Amino acid sequence: MRVAMAAAGSGGHVFPALAVADELRRRGLDHDDIVFFGGDRMEATVIPDAGYPFVSVDIHGIRRSASIDNLRLPGKVRAATTRIASTIAQRSLRSMAVFGGYIAGPAALAARRSGIPLIVHEANAVPGLANRMIARRADTVFTSFAAASDRFDGAVLIGSPLRREFTDFDANDRRAAARDRYGCGEDEAVLAVVGGSLGAQFLNDVATVLAMVAERSFSIVHVTGPTHFEEIATMARGVEGWHPIAFEDEMADLYAAADLVLCRSGALTVSELHATRTPAVLVPLPAGKGYQAVNAADLADGGAARIVAQTNPDDVATVVVDLMADPGARAAMRSADHPIDHGRAAATMAERILEVSHA
Repeated sequence: MRVAMAAAGSGGHVFPALAVADELRRRGLDHDDIVFFGGDRMEATVIPDAGYPFVSVDIHGIRRSASIDNLRLPGKVRAATTRIASTIAQRSLRSMAVFGGYIAGPAALAARRSGIPLIVHEANAVPGLANRMIARRADTVFTSFAAASDRFDGAVLIGSPLRREFTDFDANDRRAAARDRYGCGEDEAVLAVVGGSLGAQFLNDVATVLAMVAERSFSIVHVTGPTHFEEIATMARGVEGWHPIAFEDEMADLYAAADLVLCRSGALTVSELHATRTPAVLVPLPAGKGYQAVNAADLADGGAARIVAQTNPDDVATVVVDLMADPGARAAMRSADHPIDHGRAAATMAERILEVSHA
Protein backbone atom coordinates (compact mmCIF):
# COMPACT_ATOMS: atom_id res chain seq x y z
CA MET A 1 0.00 0.00 0.00
CA ARG A 2 1.25 3.46 -0.91
CA VAL A 3 0.14 6.86 0.37
CA ALA A 4 0.69 10.51 -0.56
CA MET A 5 1.72 13.47 1.56
CA ALA A 6 1.88 17.16 0.61
CA ALA A 7 3.90 19.76 2.51
CA ALA A 8 5.67 22.88 1.34
CA GLY A 9 7.18 26.22 2.17
CA SER A 10 8.40 26.02 5.76
CA GLY A 11 9.60 23.68 8.47
CA GLY A 12 6.26 24.13 10.22
CA HIS A 13 4.64 22.17 7.40
CA VAL A 14 7.46 19.87 6.32
CA PHE A 15 8.76 18.50 9.63
CA PRO A 16 5.34 17.42 10.98
CA ALA A 17 4.77 15.60 7.68
CA LEU A 18 8.11 13.82 8.06
CA ALA A 19 7.22 12.88 11.63
CA VAL A 20 4.02 11.22 10.38
CA ALA A 21 5.91 9.50 7.57
CA ASP A 22 8.35 8.06 10.10
CA GLU A 23 5.41 6.76 12.14
CA LEU A 24 3.98 5.11 9.03
CA ARG A 25 7.27 3.30 8.55
CA ARG A 26 7.09 2.05 12.13
CA ARG A 27 3.73 0.56 11.16
CA GLY A 28 5.10 -1.38 8.20
CA LEU A 29 5.40 0.97 5.22
CA ASP A 30 8.71 1.43 3.43
CA HIS A 31 10.25 4.76 2.41
CA ASP A 32 9.14 4.15 -1.19
CA ASP A 33 5.53 3.65 -0.07
CA ILE A 34 5.25 7.29 1.05
CA VAL A 35 5.33 9.78 -1.84
CA PHE A 36 5.71 13.47 -1.04
CA PHE A 37 4.55 16.40 -3.16
CA GLY A 38 5.89 19.94 -2.83
CA GLY A 39 7.53 22.87 -4.56
CA ASP A 40 11.10 24.07 -4.82
CA ARG A 41 11.74 25.47 -1.34
CA MET A 42 13.19 23.64 1.67
CA GLU A 43 11.01 20.58 1.07
CA ALA A 44 12.88 19.88 -2.16
CA THR A 45 16.04 19.20 -0.12
CA VAL A 46 14.85 18.06 3.30
CA ILE A 47 12.41 15.38 2.13
CA PRO A 48 14.75 13.57 -0.31
CA ASP A 49 17.51 13.77 2.31
CA ALA A 50 15.16 11.89 4.66
CA GLY A 51 14.93 9.10 2.05
CA TYR A 52 11.38 9.65 0.76
CA PRO A 53 10.32 9.93 -2.90
CA PHE A 54 9.63 13.56 -3.74
CA VAL A 55 7.65 14.97 -6.67
CA SER A 56 8.23 18.67 -7.27
CA VAL A 57 5.57 20.77 -8.97
CA ASP A 58 5.74 24.34 -10.22
CA ILE A 59 3.48 26.16 -7.76
CA HIS A 60 3.65 29.10 -5.35
CA GLY A 61 1.36 31.04 -3.07
CA ILE A 62 -0.39 34.32 -3.82
CA ARG A 63 2.10 37.18 -3.95
CA ARG A 64 1.17 39.86 -1.42
CA SER A 65 2.26 42.67 -3.71
CA ALA A 66 0.90 43.26 -7.20
CA SER A 67 2.64 40.74 -9.42
CA ILE A 68 2.10 39.22 -12.83
CA ASP A 69 2.81 35.87 -11.11
CA ASN A 70 -0.65 36.08 -9.54
CA LEU A 71 -2.21 36.16 -13.02
CA ARG A 72 -0.37 32.96 -13.91
CA LEU A 73 -1.34 31.19 -10.69
CA PRO A 74 -4.64 29.59 -11.86
CA GLY A 75 -2.84 27.94 -14.75
CA LYS A 76 -0.11 26.71 -12.43
CA VAL A 77 -2.70 25.27 -10.05
CA ARG A 78 -4.33 23.36 -12.91
CA ALA A 79 -0.98 22.04 -14.14
CA ALA A 80 0.12 21.06 -10.63
CA THR A 81 -3.20 19.32 -9.98
CA THR A 82 -2.88 17.33 -13.19
CA ARG A 83 0.70 16.30 -12.40
CA ILE A 84 -0.21 15.19 -8.87
CA ALA A 85 -3.31 13.28 -10.06
CA SER A 86 -1.22 11.57 -12.72
CA THR A 87 1.33 10.49 -10.11
CA ILE A 88 -1.46 9.23 -7.83
CA ALA A 89 -2.70 7.00 -10.65
CA GLN A 90 0.75 5.82 -11.75
CA ARG A 91 1.85 4.87 -8.23
CA SER A 92 -1.55 3.63 -7.00
CA LEU A 93 -1.56 6.00 -4.02
CA ARG A 94 -4.45 5.28 -1.65
CA SER A 95 -4.80 8.52 0.35
CA MET A 96 -3.54 12.11 0.54
CA ALA A 97 -2.42 13.84 3.76
CA VAL A 98 -1.98 17.63 3.40
CA PHE A 99 0.04 19.68 5.89
CA GLY A 100 -0.36 23.17 4.46
CA GLY A 101 1.59 25.57 2.31
CA TYR A 102 1.07 26.48 -1.32
CA ILE A 103 0.92 22.81 -2.34
CA ALA A 104 -2.29 22.27 -0.34
CA GLY A 105 -4.78 23.37 -3.00
CA PRO A 106 -3.45 21.33 -5.92
CA ALA A 107 -2.89 18.28 -3.70
CA ALA A 108 -6.47 18.39 -2.39
CA LEU A 109 -7.90 18.92 -5.88
CA ALA A 110 -5.87 15.99 -7.19
CA ALA A 111 -7.08 13.78 -4.34
CA ARG A 112 -10.68 14.68 -5.14
CA ARG A 113 -10.16 14.08 -8.85
CA SER A 114 -8.57 10.71 -8.08
CA GLY A 115 -11.29 9.67 -5.64
CA ILE A 116 -8.93 9.01 -2.71
CA PRO A 117 -9.45 10.09 0.93
CA LEU A 118 -8.10 13.49 2.03
CA ILE A 119 -6.68 14.21 5.48
CA VAL A 120 -5.70 17.75 6.50
CA HIS A 121 -3.48 18.91 9.35
CA GLU A 122 -3.61 22.59 10.36
CA ALA A 123 -0.45 23.59 12.21
CA ASN A 124 -1.29 27.15 13.26
CA ALA A 125 -3.76 28.54 15.77
CA VAL A 126 -5.10 30.76 12.95
CA PRO A 127 -5.80 28.48 9.95
CA GLY A 128 -4.27 29.35 6.61
CA LEU A 129 -6.42 30.21 3.62
CA ALA A 130 -5.53 27.05 1.68
CA ASN A 131 -6.44 24.71 4.52
CA ARG A 132 -9.69 26.56 5.22
CA MET A 133 -10.71 26.06 1.59
CA ILE A 134 -9.85 22.39 1.30
CA ALA A 135 -11.02 21.31 4.77
CA ARG A 136 -14.66 21.30 3.65
CA ARG A 137 -13.97 18.30 1.44
CA ALA A 138 -11.59 16.47 3.79
CA ASP A 139 -12.39 13.13 5.39
CA THR A 140 -10.60 14.22 8.57
CA VAL A 141 -9.19 17.56 9.79
CA PHE A 142 -6.60 17.52 12.56
CA THR A 143 -5.42 20.65 14.40
CA SER A 144 -2.50 21.62 16.62
CA PHE A 145 -4.31 24.33 18.60
CA ALA A 146 -7.76 24.57 20.15
CA ALA A 147 -8.24 27.99 18.56
CA ALA A 148 -7.95 26.41 15.11
CA SER A 149 -10.42 23.66 15.94
CA ASP A 150 -13.12 26.29 16.37
CA ARG A 151 -12.68 27.25 12.69
CA PHE A 152 -13.46 23.79 11.29
CA ASP A 153 -16.52 21.58 11.60
CA GLY A 154 -15.66 18.30 13.29
CA ALA A 155 -11.93 18.98 13.62
CA VAL A 156 -9.91 16.71 15.92
CA LEU A 157 -7.40 18.42 18.23
CA ILE A 158 -4.23 16.30 18.41
CA GLY A 159 -1.35 18.80 18.66
CA SER A 160 1.62 18.87 16.30
CA PRO A 161 3.20 15.70 14.93
CA LEU A 162 6.74 15.78 16.29
CA ARG A 163 9.78 13.61 15.69
CA ARG A 164 10.74 11.06 18.32
CA GLU A 165 13.60 13.18 19.68
CA PHE A 166 10.92 15.57 20.98
CA THR A 167 8.24 13.13 22.11
CA ASP A 168 10.90 11.06 23.96
CA PHE A 169 12.82 14.15 25.08
CA ASP A 170 14.86 14.03 28.30
CA ALA A 171 16.90 17.19 28.87
CA ASN A 172 19.05 15.54 31.53
CA ASP A 173 20.14 12.81 29.13
CA ARG A 174 21.16 15.28 26.42
CA ARG A 175 22.34 18.33 28.35
CA ALA A 176 26.02 17.53 28.96
CA ALA A 177 26.75 16.44 25.39
CA ALA A 178 24.74 19.31 23.92
CA ARG A 179 26.50 21.95 26.01
CA ASP A 180 29.88 20.46 25.15
CA ARG A 181 28.98 20.64 21.47
CA TYR A 182 28.16 24.36 21.77
CA GLY A 183 31.21 25.14 23.89
CA CYS A 184 29.21 25.89 27.06
CA GLY A 185 30.03 24.72 30.57
CA GLU A 186 27.72 22.30 32.38
CA ASP A 187 27.16 24.64 35.32
CA GLU A 188 26.67 27.97 33.55
CA ALA A 189 23.34 29.53 32.61
CA VAL A 190 22.65 29.32 28.86
CA LEU A 191 20.36 31.42 26.69
CA ALA A 192 19.50 30.13 23.21
CA VAL A 193 18.48 32.64 20.55
CA VAL A 194 16.96 31.26 17.35
CA GLY A 195 14.98 32.95 14.60
CA GLY A 196 14.01 29.94 12.50
CA SER A 197 15.87 28.26 9.67
CA LEU A 198 16.60 31.55 7.90
CA GLY A 199 17.26 33.62 11.01
CA ALA A 200 15.48 36.79 12.12
CA GLN A 201 17.15 40.18 11.95
CA PHE A 202 15.30 41.57 14.97
CA LEU A 203 16.27 38.63 17.19
CA ASN A 204 19.83 38.85 15.94
CA ASP A 205 19.83 42.49 17.04
CA VAL A 206 18.53 41.48 20.49
CA ALA A 207 21.24 38.82 20.79
CA THR A 208 23.87 41.41 19.93
CA VAL A 209 22.55 43.74 22.63
CA LEU A 210 22.58 40.89 25.15
CA ALA A 211 26.10 39.84 24.21
CA MET A 212 27.35 43.32 25.06
CA VAL A 213 25.63 43.51 28.48
CA ALA A 214 28.23 44.48 31.08
CA GLU A 215 29.08 41.63 33.46
CA ARG A 216 26.73 39.27 31.65
CA SER A 217 26.25 36.14 33.78
CA PHE A 218 25.12 33.72 31.05
CA SER A 219 26.33 32.30 27.76
CA ILE A 220 24.47 32.77 24.50
CA VAL A 221 24.06 30.05 21.87
CA HIS A 222 22.95 32.12 18.90
CA VAL A 223 21.45 30.50 15.79
CA THR A 224 21.91 33.38 13.36
CA GLY A 225 20.59 31.95 10.11
CA PRO A 226 23.01 31.35 7.20
CA THR A 227 22.60 34.83 5.71
CA HIS A 228 23.68 36.62 8.89
CA PHE A 229 26.29 34.22 10.18
CA GLU A 230 29.53 35.71 8.85
CA GLU A 231 28.68 39.21 10.03
CA ILE A 232 27.70 38.07 13.53
CA ALA A 233 30.57 35.61 13.86
CA THR A 234 32.94 38.49 13.13
CA MET A 235 31.33 40.62 15.86
CA ALA A 236 31.45 37.71 18.31
CA ARG A 237 35.20 37.18 18.04
CA GLY A 238 36.76 37.97 21.38
CA VAL A 239 33.37 38.27 23.14
CA GLU A 240 33.30 35.68 25.89
CA GLY A 241 30.29 33.39 26.05
CA TRP A 242 28.78 34.33 22.67
CA HIS A 243 28.52 31.25 20.45
CA PRO A 244 27.06 31.98 16.98
CA ILE A 245 26.11 29.09 14.69
CA ALA A 246 24.55 29.44 11.25
CA PHE A 247 21.91 26.70 11.46
CA GLU A 248 20.78 23.96 13.83
CA ASP A 249 19.19 20.81 12.50
CA GLU A 250 19.25 19.10 15.92
CA MET A 251 16.89 21.40 17.77
CA ALA A 252 16.48 18.90 20.61
CA ASP A 253 20.12 19.59 21.50
CA LEU A 254 19.42 23.32 21.62
CA TYR A 255 16.47 22.86 23.98
CA ALA A 256 18.46 20.49 26.18
CA ALA A 257 21.33 22.96 26.48
CA ALA A 258 19.19 26.03 27.13
CA ASP A 259 17.84 27.42 30.37
CA LEU A 260 15.78 29.89 28.33
CA VAL A 261 15.03 30.28 24.63
CA LEU A 262 14.41 33.58 22.83
CA CYS A 263 12.56 32.92 19.59
CA ARG A 264 9.61 33.57 17.29
CA SER A 265 6.35 31.72 17.86
CA GLY A 266 5.82 29.69 14.74
CA ALA A 267 3.55 26.70 15.27
CA LEU A 268 6.31 24.10 15.19
CA THR A 269 8.53 26.07 17.56
CA VAL A 270 5.68 26.49 20.07
CA SER A 271 4.92 22.77 19.86
CA GLU A 272 8.56 21.81 20.40
CA LEU A 273 8.76 24.13 23.40
CA HIS A 274 5.58 22.46 24.71
CA ALA A 275 7.02 18.98 24.31
CA THR A 276 10.43 19.77 25.81
CA ARG A 277 9.11 22.05 28.58
CA THR A 278 11.67 24.71 27.70
CA PRO A 279 11.06 28.20 29.18
CA ALA A 280 10.84 30.82 26.46
CA VAL A 281 10.55 34.49 25.63
CA LEU A 282 8.44 34.67 22.49
CA VAL A 283 8.55 37.60 20.07
CA PRO A 284 5.72 36.96 17.58
CA LEU A 285 6.36 37.97 14.01
CA PRO A 286 4.15 41.03 13.42
CA ALA A 287 2.85 39.88 10.06
CA GLY A 288 -0.10 38.20 8.41
CA LYS A 289 -3.20 37.99 10.57
CA GLY A 290 -1.24 37.87 13.81
CA TYR A 291 -1.19 34.07 13.83
CA GLN A 292 2.12 33.92 15.68
CA ALA A 293 0.68 35.95 18.55
CA VAL A 294 -2.20 33.47 18.83
CA ASN A 295 0.25 30.57 18.71
CA ALA A 296 2.27 32.18 21.50
CA ALA A 297 -0.77 32.63 23.72
CA ASP A 298 -1.10 28.87 23.99
CA LEU A 299 2.19 28.74 25.91
CA ALA A 300 1.96 32.05 27.72
CA ASP A 301 -1.53 31.51 29.12
CA GLY A 302 -0.29 28.53 31.11
CA GLY A 303 2.79 30.37 32.35
CA ALA A 304 5.34 28.47 30.25
CA ALA A 305 6.47 31.51 28.25
CA ARG A 306 6.53 35.30 28.20
CA ILE A 307 5.34 37.23 25.17
CA VAL A 308 7.13 40.47 24.25
CA ALA A 309 6.03 42.56 21.29
CA GLN A 310 8.58 43.46 18.65
CA THR A 311 9.23 47.08 19.62
CA ASN A 312 12.95 47.59 20.07
CA PRO A 313 15.77 45.21 20.98
CA ASP A 314 16.45 46.84 24.35
CA ASP A 315 12.90 46.11 25.60
CA VAL A 316 13.19 42.43 24.77
CA ALA A 317 16.72 42.25 26.18
CA THR A 318 15.49 43.60 29.53
CA VAL A 319 12.91 40.79 29.88
CA VAL A 320 15.53 38.18 28.97
CA VAL A 321 18.13 39.51 31.42
CA ASP A 322 15.58 39.53 34.24
CA LEU A 323 14.60 35.90 33.58
CA MET A 324 18.20 34.74 33.24
CA ALA A 325 18.83 36.21 36.69
CA ASP A 326 15.81 34.42 38.20
CA PRO A 327 16.16 30.60 38.32
CA GLY A 328 12.94 30.35 40.32
CA ALA A 329 10.93 32.04 37.57
CA ARG A 330 12.43 29.73 34.96
CA ALA A 331 11.67 26.66 37.09
CA ALA A 332 8.04 27.77 37.37
CA MET A 333 7.86 28.17 33.58
CA ARG A 334 9.30 24.69 33.08
CA SER A 335 6.73 23.11 35.39
CA ALA A 336 3.74 25.08 34.05
CA ASP A 337 0.67 23.24 32.84
CA HIS A 338 0.60 22.51 29.12
CA PRO A 339 -2.84 22.34 27.49
CA ILE A 340 -1.92 19.89 24.70
CA ASP A 341 0.00 16.62 24.70
CA HIS A 342 1.80 16.43 21.36
CA GLY A 343 3.27 13.02 22.07
CA ARG A 344 0.56 11.03 20.23
CA ALA A 345 -0.09 13.40 17.33
CA ALA A 346 2.13 11.68 14.75
CA ALA A 347 0.86 8.24 15.75
CA THR A 348 -2.78 9.38 15.60
CA MET A 349 -2.35 10.74 12.08
CA ALA A 350 -0.46 7.66 10.91
CA GLU A 351 -3.21 5.40 12.24
CA ARG A 352 -5.90 7.45 10.50
CA ILE A 353 -4.01 7.44 7.20
CA LEU A 354 -3.72 3.66 7.31
CA GLU A 355 -7.39 3.32 8.24
CA VAL A 356 -8.72 5.35 5.31
CA SER A 357 -6.18 3.82 2.91
CA HIS A 358 -7.41 0.30 3.70
CA ALA A 359 -11.09 1.24 3.33
